[in-house]
Amino acid sequence: MLASWQFWALGSAVFAALTAIFAKIGIEGVNSDFATFVRTVVILAALAFILSINGSWQEPASVSGRSWLFLVLSGLATGASWVCYFHALKLGNASQVAPVDKLSVVLVVAFAAFFLGERLSPIHWLAVLMIATGAVLLTVRI
Repeated sequence: MLASWQFWALGSAVFAALTAIFAKIGIEGVNSDFATFVRTVVILAALAFILSINGSWQEPASVSGRSWLFLVLSGLATGASWVCYFHALKLGNASQVAPVDKLSVVLVVAFAAFFLGERLSPIHWLAVLMIATGAVLLTVRI
Protein backbone atom coordinates (compact mmCIF):
# COMPACT_ATOMS: atom_id res chain seq x y z
CA MET A 1 0.00 0.00 0.00
CA LEU A 2 2.86 2.42 0.78
CA ALA A 3 4.12 1.96 -2.80
CA SER A 4 0.77 3.05 -4.22
CA TRP A 5 0.40 6.57 -5.61
CA GLN A 6 -3.30 6.40 -4.68
CA PHE A 7 -2.46 5.96 -0.99
CA TRP A 8 -0.19 9.02 -0.97
CA ALA A 9 -2.61 11.10 -3.07
CA LEU A 10 -5.43 10.33 -0.63
CA GLY A 11 -3.12 11.24 2.25
CA SER A 12 -2.39 14.51 0.50
CA ALA A 13 -6.11 15.23 0.18
CA VAL A 14 -6.76 14.46 3.85
CA PHE A 15 -3.90 16.65 5.04
CA ALA A 16 -4.85 19.44 2.62
CA ALA A 17 -8.36 19.39 4.10
CA LEU A 18 -6.94 19.56 7.62
CA THR A 19 -4.67 22.40 6.49
CA ALA A 20 -7.69 24.51 5.58
CA ILE A 21 -9.46 23.85 8.87
CA PHE A 22 -6.38 24.32 11.08
CA ALA A 23 -5.34 27.44 9.16
CA LYS A 24 -8.79 29.04 9.37
CA ILE A 25 -8.81 28.53 13.15
CA GLY A 26 -5.18 29.56 13.60
CA ILE A 27 -5.24 32.66 11.42
CA GLU A 28 -7.69 34.47 13.68
CA GLY A 29 -5.97 37.63 14.89
CA VAL A 30 -2.80 36.84 12.89
CA ASN A 31 -1.44 38.55 9.78
CA SER A 32 -1.88 36.10 6.88
CA ASP A 33 1.71 36.58 5.63
CA PHE A 34 3.09 35.89 9.12
CA ALA A 35 0.89 32.79 9.32
CA THR A 36 2.35 31.62 6.01
CA PHE A 37 5.85 32.20 7.39
CA VAL A 38 5.11 30.10 10.49
CA ARG A 39 3.70 27.33 8.31
CA THR A 40 6.83 27.41 6.14
CA VAL A 41 9.21 27.20 9.12
CA VAL A 42 7.28 24.22 10.48
CA ILE A 43 7.44 22.48 7.09
CA LEU A 44 11.19 23.13 6.79
CA ALA A 45 11.83 21.69 10.24
CA ALA A 46 9.61 18.66 9.59
CA LEU A 47 11.26 17.92 6.25
CA ALA A 48 14.77 18.32 7.71
CA PHE A 49 13.77 15.79 10.38
CA ILE A 50 12.34 13.36 7.80
CA LEU A 51 15.45 13.66 5.58
CA SER A 52 17.68 13.03 8.58
CA ILE A 53 15.71 10.02 9.82
CA ASN A 54 15.56 8.46 6.35
CA GLY A 55 19.14 9.38 5.42
CA SER A 56 17.72 11.01 2.29
CA TRP A 57 19.92 14.12 2.14
CA GLN A 58 21.40 14.57 -1.31
CA GLU A 59 24.49 16.42 -2.51
CA PRO A 60 23.29 19.68 -4.13
CA ALA A 61 25.88 19.23 -6.89
CA SER A 62 24.20 15.94 -7.89
CA VAL A 63 21.09 17.85 -8.99
CA SER A 64 21.09 19.06 -12.59
CA GLY A 65 20.78 22.75 -13.42
CA ARG A 66 17.46 22.09 -15.14
CA SER A 67 16.11 20.34 -12.04
CA TRP A 68 17.33 23.22 -9.84
CA LEU A 69 15.57 25.73 -12.10
CA PHE A 70 12.25 23.91 -12.00
CA LEU A 71 12.46 23.09 -8.29
CA VAL A 72 13.08 26.78 -7.55
CA LEU A 73 10.19 27.77 -9.82
CA SER A 74 8.01 25.19 -8.06
CA GLY A 75 9.04 26.61 -4.69
CA LEU A 76 8.19 30.13 -5.80
CA ALA A 77 4.81 28.96 -7.10
CA THR A 78 4.16 27.10 -3.85
CA GLY A 79 5.03 30.18 -1.80
CA ALA A 80 2.79 32.38 -3.94
CA SER A 81 -0.01 29.82 -3.61
CA TRP A 82 0.33 29.72 0.18
CA VAL A 83 0.36 33.52 0.48
CA CYS A 84 -2.79 33.74 -1.64
CA TYR A 85 -4.45 30.85 0.20
CA PHE A 86 -3.87 32.27 3.67
CA HIS A 87 -5.00 35.72 2.57
CA ALA A 88 -8.16 34.19 1.08
CA LEU A 89 -8.79 32.23 4.30
CA LYS A 90 -8.37 35.43 6.30
CA LEU A 91 -11.09 37.09 4.20
CA GLY A 92 -13.46 34.21 3.42
CA ASN A 93 -15.00 30.99 4.65
CA ALA A 94 -12.90 27.83 4.49
CA SER A 95 -15.84 26.05 2.86
CA GLN A 96 -15.66 28.52 -0.03
CA VAL A 97 -11.92 29.16 -0.24
CA ALA A 98 -10.89 25.49 -0.35
CA PRO A 99 -13.07 24.54 -3.35
CA VAL A 100 -11.78 27.50 -5.36
CA ASP A 101 -8.24 26.51 -4.39
CA LYS A 102 -9.00 23.02 -5.68
CA LEU A 103 -9.58 24.48 -9.12
CA SER A 104 -5.85 23.81 -9.22
CA VAL A 105 -6.89 20.25 -10.16
CA VAL A 106 -8.54 21.59 -13.31
CA LEU A 107 -5.55 23.79 -14.08
CA VAL A 108 -3.06 20.95 -13.53
CA VAL A 109 -4.93 18.78 -16.03
CA ALA A 110 -5.08 21.60 -18.59
CA PHE A 111 -1.41 22.51 -18.07
CA ALA A 112 -0.36 18.84 -18.22
CA ALA A 113 -2.18 18.46 -21.54
CA PHE A 114 -0.73 21.67 -22.98
CA PHE A 115 2.82 21.70 -21.59
CA LEU A 116 3.53 18.01 -20.98
CA GLY A 117 1.53 16.51 -23.83
CA GLU A 118 -0.53 14.30 -21.53
CA ARG A 119 -3.68 12.96 -23.16
CA LEU A 120 -7.09 12.58 -21.56
CA SER A 121 -10.12 10.82 -22.94
CA PRO A 122 -13.36 12.72 -23.50
CA ILE A 123 -14.83 11.14 -20.34
CA HIS A 124 -11.86 12.44 -18.35
CA TRP A 125 -12.37 15.94 -19.76
CA LEU A 126 -16.03 15.66 -18.70
CA ALA A 127 -14.84 14.78 -15.19
CA VAL A 128 -12.56 17.84 -15.19
CA LEU A 129 -15.51 20.00 -16.24
CA MET A 130 -17.59 18.50 -13.42
CA ILE A 131 -14.83 19.28 -10.91
CA ALA A 132 -14.72 22.88 -12.12
CA THR A 133 -18.50 23.19 -11.99
CA GLY A 134 -18.64 21.68 -8.50
CA ALA A 135 -15.94 24.00 -7.21
CA VAL A 136 -17.74 27.05 -8.56
CA LEU A 137 -21.13 25.89 -7.22
CA LEU A 138 -19.61 25.43 -3.74
CA THR A 139 -18.72 29.12 -3.65
CA VAL A 140 -22.34 30.23 -4.15
CA ARG A 141 -24.24 30.86 -0.94
CA ILE A 142 -27.89 29.93 -1.25
